[in-house]
Amino acid sequence: MEEPVIEFHLDGRSGVSPYLQLVQQVRHALRLGVLREGDQLPTVKEVVAHLAINANTVLKAYRELEHEGLVAARPGVGTFVTATLTNASLAAHGPLRLELRRWLAKARRAGLDDESIEALFMTTFRTTAQEDIA
Repeated sequence: MEEPVIEFHLDGRSGVSPYLQLVQQVRHALRLGVLREGDQLPTVKEVVAHLAINANTVLKAYRELEHEGLVAARPGVGTFVTATLTNASLAAHGPLRLELRRWLAKARRAGLDDESIEALFMTTFRTTAQEDIA
């Protein structure tokens, strides 16, 4: 059996439901090219053991991803990626990630903790997105 490409984690402080966190992590992995067509997601049993969550939570996440056409369940075998969310912008990820790492280092040197960095990023992101719409 092939080793799963993605390892899920949950943030209890995020306010986002566990099933939705799993869905978002798969979408992010698909968008970043970490998960590719044909890759297997961890089995429900593996996720339950790793995260100590209810199997129904994992099943709900996998069903939603299946409904979106991103994965397909093969009974007795596992759940596999059937589509990708990457696009031509994938080449820009490397330089942008480097720039973002530099920015994060600057923010930490300025004394910001992770929560403050996330708050600053998200409010700036939302404000910019709203300005783009307006």
